[in-house]
Amino acid sequence: MSKKIAVVAANGRVAKKVIAEALSRGHEVVAFGRHAENDTPAKEYVQKDIFDLTKADLESFDVVVDAAGAWAPETFHIIPDAAKHLSQVLAGTSVRLVVVGGAGSLFVNPEHTLTVAQTPDFPDAFKGVADAHQQALDFLRTVKNVDWTYISPAGDFQADGERTGKYIKAGEELTLNSKNESIISYADYAIALVDEIEQGGHSQQRISVVRA
Repeated sequence: MSKKIAVVAANGRVAKKVIAEALSRGHEVVAFGRHAENDTPAKEYVQKDIFDLTKADLESFDVVVDAAGAWAPETFHIIPDAAKHLSQVLAGTSVRLVVVGGAGSLFVNPEHTLTVAQTPDFPDAFKGVADAHQQALDFLRTVKNVDWTYISPAGDFQADGERTGKYIKAGEELTLNSKNESIISYADYAIALVDEIEQGGHSQQRISVVRA
């Protein structure tokens, strides 16, 4: 069944892959972005900052995809702030919130006491963005009145990686494929995200995906 999907922060590269994948399956997609021009694959585009979105903007959708990203220390706060704002906007509604997450928060031990970002070899350059994604997930775990799903990519998240169409859906722990890799392309991640939109089953949960 076709879904009505809002993709917010739609000008980002992951967001564009998600939009293209959803459109290819016949879903109705509206892109919301800050840029004046529509540089997304969506035919319908609304220029609006994520923090200006209201319940009236989003309550008619089946699903809202939070694709907010940030790569500079002065903007890292956007990632958790976006999750908080959209949760407040969607609180008490039937609209699903699907969040494009990070890999740094995946656990590396069965006790779930150590994350990827806490391991000694985790690059300093990625600690800020990993912490921002961790904050977003930590907040979502406290939210009980929104139907949210947080999707972590594999550790090596490749913008220009190939679209294989094959992935492994996993849970809270960093999962390796048969080649002992933690890798996924933006295109395959988009497939997994749209599959989750169509299939559901992970309400108020974090899941993860890795190339098969």
